Amino acid sequence: MTDRRRAKLLPIERWPTRDEAEASRWFSPVRVGPLSLTSRTWVPAMVPWRATDEGFVTDEVVAWYERFAAGRPGAIVIEATGIRDVPSGPLLRAGHERFEEGLSRLTAAVKRASDGQTKVLVQLIDFLAIKRRPTREAFLGRFLPITPRLRQAMGGAARDAGEAEVRALLLASSDEAVLEVLDAREAEALRFGLRERVTDTHLPHIASLPQVLPQLFAEAAARCQRAGFDGVELHFAHAYTLASFLSAKNTRDDGYGGPREQRVRLPLEVVRAVRGVLSEALALGCRFLADETIDGGSGVDDACFFGVELARAGLDFLSLSRGGKFEDAKQPKVGHAAYPYTGPSGHECMPTTNLAPPGPFGRNLAATAAVTKALRDAGLSTPTIACGGIASFQQAEQVLAEGGADLVASARQALADPDWFLKTRLGRGDEVRRCLFTNYCEGLDQAHQAVTCQLWDRARGLPDDATAPRTRDGRRLTAPPWSPPS
Repeated sequence: MTDRRRAKLLPIERWPTRDEAEASRWFSPVRVGPLSLTSRTWVPAMVPWRATDEGFVTDEVVAWYERFAAGRPGAIVIEATGIRDVPSGPLLRAGHERFEEGLSRLTAAVKRASDGQTKVLVQLIDFLAIKRRPTREAFLGRFLPITPRLRQAMGGAARDAGEAEVRALLLASSDEAVLEVLDAREAEALRFGLRERVTDTHLPHIASLPQVLPQLFAEAAARCQRAGFDGVELHFAHAYTLASFLSAKNTRDDGYGGPREQRVRLPLEVVRAVRGVLSEALALGCRFLADETIDGGSGVDDACFFGVELARAGLDFLSLSRGGKFEDAKQPKVGHAAYPYTGPSGHECMPTTNLAPPGPFGRNLAATAAVTKALRDAGLSTPTIACGGIASFQQAEQVLAEGGADLVASARQALADPDWFLKTRLGRGDEVRRCLFTNYCEGLDQAHQAVTCQLWDRARGLPDDATAPRTRDGRRLTAPPWSPPS
């Protein structure tokens, strides 16, 4: 590691001894609804891009989660898993019974690899359509609807010309002239690719989401229960369907948008539907945003309100994230889809050491503490889970000591070293492979490539170097092995 990169790491004066770690809050047991966790350590959902294109569990998916389980976290949340039985690329799915066998294999592997010490939950997600950015020729020549409004804006011969002639006129125009006649959504579709919104209620399948989604989530949750999961986390965060219902940008006028009391209505209906099919032995929680961090979006006050309403609805835990929205994403290259973690809100979600103070470490903790306080002020004891640049024992312990959250999650640091919880607990913190927070992993995620850590391939001289499973371009598919000294 270069001196420059080392200088950007979170300063750690010393790691705890084994006795100190064992006596700490972070490594103390906690109840999460019906579940008893051995510690307050939590691995949040991360998409590793190892499923089949049809959404089935693969050996590589199983190996990914087995490796995290070997580090003995209190809980692991399996990646965002689609509730619809529709093509969605190499993401896990639970939209049909045929996925249950693979999911069962996955839950059994996690429990076996952790000797039963780690609870395994699944994150269930719904998302709307998003298309790749088209070429100018394809958009103007095929995809753009030739509407009366467009003809009027173009004027002249376009008013009465046939569709082919209108398209020819557009293709012959300059970029500036084209943008002058497109409306805002058409211009976005040209520059970014078509993206559906929950406010597109002129589309029947969007208008009917409140009638459709509760049952779809409930059916998927029932399949995951049969597959042996210990709990379900509903994905109400970032750029996806239910997060968009919660957003202040949700202006639906059907009772599911506008005031925040109406924006939380569908998420609450989903909670009730899922709770209705789950056994009392399974935990039910959600992941939602402490702050959207976009202009005109929901802020911390909204998150406090949503947190109280969701807890009152009977959720067993609330996991807080931030940002990660399409509204400020960078323009993708032609042939690529917009990615919600490329703009300012995306940098809030997955901050790097290049960000200005307070930098990437603990960037979401104040907002999470505000939500936790709102719950306690309302007389609710629902556990909250903090995340966002957690890379040291001291950070986690301080959050818990100050009451800012009840559990502390680690994603990128756990990816860099899945054993970091176990190493810290055993008093071997100086052996932790520390995340550089450069978002090497996030870049792979953006490209829909198998997510790995650049640090895994710097561990040389290991017994399995020659036989370790690797990507086609030679990267390790799992972190190097580690065994505590006997």
